[in-house]
Amino acid sequence: MRVVGVDACPGGWVGVVLGDAGVERAVQADTLQALAAQTPTAEGFGIDVPIGLPVDGVRAADVAARRFLGVRRSSVFATPVRAALEAGTHAEASAIGRRLTGQGVSRQAYALARSILDADRWVAVAGAPVWEVHPEVSFAVLLGHPAHTSKKTWVGLQERLGALEDAGIALGPLPGAGRAGPDDVVDAAAAAWSAARLVRGAGISLPDPPELDPATGRAVAIWA
Repeated sequence: MRVVGVDACPGGWVGVVLGDAGVERAVQADTLQALAAQTPTAEGFGIDVPIGLPVDGVRAADVAARRFLGVRRSSVFATPVRAALEAGTHAEASAIGRRLTGQGVSRQAYALARSILDADRWVAVAGAPVWEVHPEVSFAVLLGHPAHTSKKTWVGLQERLGALEDAGIALGPLPGAGRAGPDDVVDAAAAAWSAARLVRGAGISLPDPPELDPATGRAVAIWA
């Protein structure tokens, strides 16, 4: 088995490649298509980015993940509608969001528009199954409870690294990670753990059962 967990990072994407014997390597690329080309034998991808964009309203996946995470619910942002992500400015995106959903678009969410739209294009042509994951959901499953502190803190980072090591995912120097930050790599590793579960037919979805994207028929959920 070989899977890849992927997270956005400065300049594009970072992936952690996980095989039967553990972490194999890290990869990095400007686009998901280029990253996938470096891992042609992957049997599945777990990616920390929304897949299945709403036309209006709020995704059930985001609501379910916030409920599941409790004290860490603020880590899940409401996925903007497609028209807002395609807007030329944050102000325009927020105006579209308020018109279609009743709420604006956060700067954090709009800053991820390029990554979200890259994923939206790539999923349609990916050569292996792709699951949307949220690292904090994955860590909550790994730990048996939501993480106690933010991954931006030393204690929080160690809590997550320990959970990964207990699951057989030891992160070494990983020179292929390049310019990715520590939290990016840790999140990609958590995404790989979830992808491995899903390839084996295990895992959970939020919500359960998933919503269906009316445009594509694809299941829309956050998986772990």
